[in-house]
Amino acid sequence: MKQGYSPRALKISEQIQRELAQMLSLEVRDPRVKGVTITQVEVTADLSHAKVLYVHPRGFDGEAEADLGFKSVNGFLRHGIAERLSIFKAPSLRFSYDRTFEEGTRLSALIDAARTDDRRVIKDDETPPH
Repeated sequence: MKQGYSPRALKISEQIQRELAQMLSLEVRDPRVKGVTITQVEVTADLSHAKVLYVHPRGFDGEAEADLGFKSVNGFLRHGIAERLSIFKAPSLRFSYDRTFEEGTRLSALIDAARTDDRRVIKDDETPPH
């Protein structure tokens, strides 16, 4: 999905992110999406679709549960967005788990392991033979 680069699309993305966060915090009662944080919203240039990225307090373990919760409350959220943004038709909402943080953590761990291995190899190379 190509994000819109018009000032309007960017503004709508930011507004949707704020409104979704507020609705999830104060209005949605589905326990499957409680504690979820909306990290980014990408709206298409024609404003018809929005990809909503989120993280769950339990990380990957909460993804499947949250996906089911978002399917359940999608209509409520979309209707709320239309009302709050005073737009006739709110974009369709597609929720996806944001893997950025976990992937960054995983890559950092791999880099740390590689550095440790490099230090060990360098140390072994510097040890004089007996």
